[in-house]
Amino acid sequence: MKIVIMPGLTLPEIPDDHLQRIKKIVGSDGEVIVARFKEAASHVADADIILGIVNKDLFLKTKKLRWVHAIASGVDMFLFPEFVSSDVILTSEKGLVGEHLADHGMGLLLMLTRQLAAALRYGPDSWNHRAEMRHQEVELTGQTMGLVGFGGTGQAMARRAVAFGMKCIAVDHMPMPGNNEVSEVWSTDRLPELLAQSDVVNIGCPLTPETKHLFNDSTFAQMKDSAFLVNVTRGEVVEEQALINALQNGQIRGAALDVVPQEPLPADHPLWQMSNVVMTPHTAGASQFRGLRNLERFIENLQNLLDDKPLSGIVDKKLGF
Repeated sequence: MKIVIMPGLTLPEIPDDHLQRIKKIVGSDGEVIVARFKEAASHVADADIILGIVNKDLFLKTKKLRWVHAIASGVDMFLFPEFVSSDVILTSEKGLVGEHLADHGMGLLLMLTRQLAAALRYGPDSWNHRAEMRHQEVELTGQTMGLVGFGGTGQAMARRAVAFGMKCIAVDHMPMPGNNEVSEVWSTDRLPELLAQSDVVNIGCPLTPETKHLFNDSTFAQMKDSAFLVNVTRGEVVEEQALINALQNGQIRGAALDVVPQEPLPADHPLWQMSNVVMTPHTAGASQFRGLRNLERFIENLQNLLDDKPLSGIVDKKLGF
């Protein structure tokens, strides 16, 4: 058995103790190669397993690949036809990244609702804007957060929202049971109902053909004009011009964004100029725990693969999540 491990942005290095655990599982007859993406092409032809990111060019070089474990929570970059139609198993860190994404989402939301971004922007001059800022501040207690997608990120966001005294409602593509934060998870055909009720709308869904540009002119028209949009998952779920229009025309009150449809945004892009927008440069996915959590899942799955046991974090390649 040959394993190729490709460190990257979310898994910058492989600690030696984890590498030794992987080598112990594959045994003396196995081979474990650690190579950056650019160097990996020369190693994947006879690889059975890849831990990393696999694009079409790399995939077409493989001859006996059985399983790919992604070092990314979103897997839309894997879903090219050749890979989707293959028998290669795809697993990911889905369900493992929700906590830090939700931390980031709540932080961005508070920058808007508590005028923290404005205070930072004004600096010493903020005292001259004190009355204006106080007039704009919003308390989250009693407000409703609508969660579009109730996977790991949506559930983590709900826990934080409830801790702030909010009520949570949710829709999801898959039938799901409710929990302590959301008593009933609605089907996606009730999205208009969720939007009409929500003071904060949190996007927590994967990018698929069905969710691309899910938030468009029609969607924003269904939201409260006092509502805030939070997106720390996939930028392309939002149609860029529709978002600009909604913010400029007062269809929504503000947007808290870690991801946007085009990255990076040009310096002269309208979103940079809006006082009701806060943005970070796609950094919500960072955590001191993330890489090790994913490595632990990979090692557990590796042993399970050899023992013919079910794997965790399996992605349905046709559904895209």
